[in-house]
Amino acid sequence: MAENAQVPAEDDRTDDDASSIGGSSVEESTASLRSSILDYRRENGRTYHRMSDGSYLAPNDEQEQDRLDFSHHLWKLTYDGNPCNCPKKKGAKRVLDVGTGTGIWALDYADDNPESFVLGVDLSPIQPKFIPPNCHFEVDDLEKEWTWSEAFDFIFSRSMNSAFKSRTDFIAKAFENLEPGGYLKIQDNVFPLLCTDGTMPEDSQIYKWSTLLKEGTDLIGPPLNDAPKFKKMLEDAGFEDVQERKEMWPIGAWPERDTKEHELGMCYATWGRKPEKKDESQEGPAGI
Repeated sequence: MAENAQVPAEDDRTDDDASSIGGSSVEESTASLRSSILDYRRENGRTYHRMSDGSYLAPNDEQEQDRLDFSHHLWKLTYDGNPCNCPKKKGAKRVLDVGTGTGIWALDYADDNPESFVLGVDLSPIQPKFIPPNCHFEVDDLEKEWTWSEAFDFIFSRSMNSAFKSRTDFIAKAFENLEPGGYLKIQDNVFPLLCTDGTMPEDSQIYKWSTLLKEGTDLIGPPLNDAPKFKKMLEDAGFEDVQERKEMWPIGAWPERDTKEHELGMCYATWGRKPEKKDESQEGPAGI
C-alpha cells in the first residue's frame, strides 16, 4: 500500500471506448455499451474480451469467472474477512477497483461501506446487473488515458499479473488520480511458486508449470512477475509511506486442521482445477 501526496489532475472523460454498465444512470463521461464488446472472441472453446482484443491473456467465460470468485475467497481468508489490509479497508469515500472482473470485490466493499462510492472497471462486461446504488461498473481499457473528472481516495488492484504492458505506467496514472492522502493498494502473486524453506523440487509439476508460465510471459509479455518490484515502483512514482507485506499460501492439506492455513491450503490446491480424473500418463504442466 502507498500514500499519495500529489494534487490530482482533472479532465473530462471522452474516450468512446469507455462504457457504463449496470449503473442507475449513464454518466455523460461514458459512452453507451457497444454491441461489439459483447461479441467475445472464441478460441479453443473459451471466450475472451473484445475491447482492446488480445491485451489480456485470460478468458472471461463462466469457468474463468468461477476461478476469479474463488480467488476472492482466498484473498478474503488471507485478510481475515477484510477486503484488504490497508487503512482504507473501511470508510473510503471514492474507490476505484482496477480490473474488477466479476465485480465481487467492488460489491463486497460497497455493501460493507454504504457511504462509499465504488467504481469497478474491466475490459469485459461480466459483472452483475443488479447492484447496490453506491456501486457502478464501467467497461474500459485502463492502459489508455484516465480522464475521470473526480479523484479517488482509494485505488485497489488485485490479481493483475500480465494485465499491463507497463505496470509503472499504471502506477503513475493511479498517482495522478488519487487525492492528497489517498491510498493505492496492489495485491498479486509471485512466480514461480516456491517453498519458504527452499525445498521445492525442480521436477515437480507445479514448479515446472509456474516456471514455464513466467518464462512465456517474459518472452511475449506482459510480464507475470512484477510483484517483487512493486515497492520500488511505488516509491519511484512519488508515493510516500510505502509498505510491503508478504503472505504465504500453503498448497494442500498439510497445515494443522482447524486453522486458517489449513483452509487456505485446501482452497489453493483446488483453485482453478476441474473436477476430473488426472491422467497419470501426462508429463509436464499437463500432469498437474
